[in-house]
Amino acid sequence: MGIELGQTIVSTGNTRIGVLTSGGDAQGMNAAVRAVVRTALAVGARPFAVMEGWAGAVKGGEAIKELQWSDVSSILAEGGTVIGTARCPEFRDYEGRHAAARNLIERGIDRLVVIGGDGSLSGTDEFRGEWSQHMRELVDEGAIPQEVADEHPALMVVGLVGSIDNDMVGTDMTIGADTALHRIVDAIDQLTSTAASHQRTFVVEVMGRHCGYLPLMAAVAGGADYVFTPEDPVGPGWEDDLAEHLRLGREAGRRESIVLVAEGATDREGNLLTTQHIADTITDKTGEDARVTILGHVQRGGSPSAYDRWMSTLLGYAAVQEILSTGPEDVPCILGVRHNRVTRIPLMKAVRDTRAVKDLIAAGDFPAAQASRGTSFTTMVEINRILSTPPQITPVPEGSRKRIGVLHAGGLAPGMNTAARAAVRLGIARGWTMLGVNGSWRGLADNDVRELTWADVEGWAFKGGAELGTRREVPEVEQYYALGRAIERNGLDALVVIGGLNAYLAVKAMMDERDRYPAFRIPIVLIPASIDNNLPGSELSIGADTAINNATWALDRIKESAAATRRCFVAEIMGRRCGYLTLMSSLSSGAEYIYLNEDEVDLE
Repeated sequence: MGIELGQTIVSTGNTRIGVLTSGGDAQGMNAAVRAVVRTALAVGARPFAVMEGWAGAVKGGEAIKELQWSDVSSILAEGGTVIGTARCPEFRDYEGRHAAARNLIERGIDRLVVIGGDGSLSGTDEFRGEWSQHMRELVDEGAIPQEVADEHPALMVVGLVGSIDNDMVGTDMTIGADTALHRIVDAIDQLTSTAASHQRTFVVEVMGRHCGYLPLMAAVAGGADYVFTPEDPVGPGWEDDLAEHLRLGREAGRRESIVLVAEGATDREGNLLTTQHIADTITDKTGEDARVTILGHVQRGGSPSAYDRWMSTLLGYAAVQEILSTGPEDVPCILGVRHNRVTRIPLMKAVRDTRAVKDLIAAGDFPAAQASRGTSFTTMVEINRILSTPPQITPVPEGSRKRIGVLHAGGLAPGMNTAARAAVRLGIARGWTMLGVNGSWRGLADNDVRELTWADVEGWAFKGGAELGTRREVPEVEQYYALGRAIERNGLDALVVIGGLNAYLAVKAMMDERDRYPAFRIPIVLIPASIDNNLPGSELSIGADTAINNATWALDRIKESAAATRRCFVAEIMGRRCGYLTLMSSLSSGAEYIYLNEDEVDLE
């Protein structure tokens, strides 16, 4: 179940909360640390940073330091982790964990927020289980008096998952994964232009030693031709299948080819597939030059995306609430994300389930490995297969050929082209005839309709704007007859409408007129697209995430100027009747104050 974030738990007494980042760094860790520190201060607790991960706990002294409000200022936009992280071999030994217990208890810390991967979190749980033994031994050694041990009988921990691979089972997203995906998609966009110029193939290696989330999602977002993931290894004859995909893609109109490879990708026999081996295979099978690009640590570095700022902020806030309400007998938990909500996951169950995926892959049970990643992962595997497979390979289903119209309506939103491309290719795969309506409802009334082929939407995945065009106008009553005639003339069996509030209003008006205009009696599917994110029935409309990222980028630049000149800037954000963009941009940029339509402003 999700955590209720509206109620704040106030600390009683001299509660001290430690926060540390461990394992590999991930963009967004700083946002979580900042939220932990400021939330702790707001509820009356004292936050401490354990520097350099568990190495700081083992070292003690200045490596464990108290933080104040200003210590975490201006870190939202920074990549990595300002409190440091390190692999700590000493913490794997009992003696190292004993030293960590002594150093923590010297500062009165018995509550920890640990941000890291499955290794860091499982080590934390082992340490938590030994805590009472460490206390007894510290008393016997004379390091602490008995009354101190009695005051700290248990170590309470809350875990936040920092992993760009998004490999923790039980949570939809981990801290850093969204930013890493942005890095990959940006790289694909840049490689695509040079690849198209020379009709070349690029083989791109991305991170994902045991998890294929990054290559799979980047393949869908970037319109890649082929993808290699650990959970779905290629079988015998993959070389010919890859070459055929690339050849037929060229025939269907592609000028460029992008092949994505997870760094841990293998074939079904367990043989590691390197990018160079795949590139050599392409050259041997097609005679075409294939270039290798290894993105490496650029996926891990740099400023975090807006999502990795505001969601990590929510997780850090929730972690303090959780740790203040956790008792010695409670099962330690990880805070993750499900359906855009912060949720509790039993710590060791999440770790066991995550490690079990590697065992399923090793055992050759690939369907179970994919299923363990969640339904969204398995669904995306199928969607990617349909979107990337050239039409010559896809058999056309038998039966009636439905005729489906696709149009945009309302204000422009980034992602409209991507949605249209997906609708067209998924429809073609079902044997339907997909028709594009140019110029929204006015274009439909003017019968500006054309059939869209698989090749027609090639490249739309990463194009801004709307190739079909969009208008804000809602059809007038006088246009209904022309709309109905156009629907009948083109034999439309259904409409896919991608747009904002005006799209909703138009479809509602048409539904109200079905008795007078029988042509309107067809299924109409609305796909919400609005940067304001103000549409009913949708938590995140197409375009809203991009708008937040663009606003956050601009606010980062403004803050740099403000810091240099010690000025205050007032920034206006879009959202005539909805404060979503303003609120989320303020969370991701660290704004001092916000004015919202939904929050009444008085003179004071």
